[in-house]
This record gives sequence, structure tokens and C-alpha cells, in this order.
Amino acid sequence: MTGEEMRAFIAQRLAAPQPSGPRPAGDFGYQPELRAQLAAGRPFTPAAVLVPLFERDEELHVLLTRRADHLSNHAGQISFPGGRVDPVDPHPVETALREAEEEIALDRLYVDIAGQLGPYYSGTGFTITPVIGFLKDGFSVAPHEAEVAEIFDVPLAFLMDSANHQRHQKDYNGVMRQYYAMPYGRHYIWGATAGMLVNLWERLYGPVPEESALSEKT
Repeated sequence: MTGEEMRAFIAQRLAAPQPSGPRPAGDFGYQPELRAQLAAGRPFTPAAVLVPLFERDEELHVLLTRRADHLSNHAGQISFPGGRVDPVDPHPVETALREAEEEIALDRLYVDIAGQLGPYYSGTGFTITPVIGFLKDGFSVAPHEAEVAEIFDVPLAFLMDSANHQRHQKDYNGVMRQYYAMPYGRHYIWGATAGMLVNLWERLYGPVPEESALSEKT
């Protein structure tokens, strides 16, 4: 598909009905304790991220960041611009746009919101709403050095190729955790970021559930 055709395809798939509740990929699907914690009423902190898509040479790319090495949480990891929902934010879209302005100086006037994915429950205690946005021509970005070490992009086609969706595992405090990873050049995309990208892949290329089937999926 050309970039324009892909934009139309993404908008169409995001507009279709989707199941509510946590998706079965990433941290939630591979960490059974998260399901138990959710059922037990564990508080998860609401957050939102912007998944920025832009066209270059008739191909869509995804804008990503590498977090600063000195941060106390997820230092040096690959992420989308985003953060915790502020109590005054009327909607996760506002959170995603505000955080993108703060972290990478992306003017919200250059973002067309296409839709959002269902919440992603992370092992670190966040319920994250991924907001998908198309960037208009002429946008510019610059890293906020206190939070972002680098801004880079990856072709969407690479990230949406299931052959690049690797499953890794490692010991974390005595518990063997499994997670998705999508190594790209010198960048190791993994964890929640990779999990949300897998959710996007499922949303775009998996079956679209009917409204009557939503309760059976959760």
C-alpha cells in the first residue's frame, strides 16, 4: 500500500468496533499475575501515549523516543511520548498530546487523531491508552533533554510484520517474565512499547469483533 492507502486502511480499522478491557498481548497476556491483580482490585495508574505516524517517500513511519538514561523509571528504554493522565485532562487524547508537546515539542496542531486502542495493562502498574495520530506535513520535533535522549523513526511495515514480533523472557525478581521485542538496528524495542505495537497489528490485521461478541472476548 502507498502511504495514503495505509492511512485510509488504519482509519477504517480503528473506527470498527473493538473489545473493551485489556488486550491479550504483551504484559497482560503473558503475566497471569496481572489478571489476578486486576480481579483483586489492584489500582493501576491511568496513562496515555501518542503513537505518531507520518509519511516519508510514500511509506508510513512511526516516531519513537529513547528515554533519558538518568530517569528513575524505564531509563534508556524505547517508548512513545506519553505519561500519566493528569486529573484535569478531559480525555486520554489530551494526555497524549500534552505529553508529546512536553517531551518532543510536537505541536498538537500538526496531529490528526485517527483513534485509539484498548487499554494496555503493564507490569509496572499502568493502564495505558495508545492514541494513534497522523502527523501533518511540516511538523517538527525536538527532545526535551531532561526526559528524552533521542527521537528516531521506524517504518510501520517493519513493526507490522509479525515475523519481527519476537518473544523473549528474563528473570525479574525471581519471576520469569515473557515479553515482546522488535529489535531494529541498534534500537531494542521491547516491553510495553512492543506489546502496544502488537496490539496495533492485531487491530489492523486481526478479525474485527461484532458487538454481540464483545462480552465473550473479555
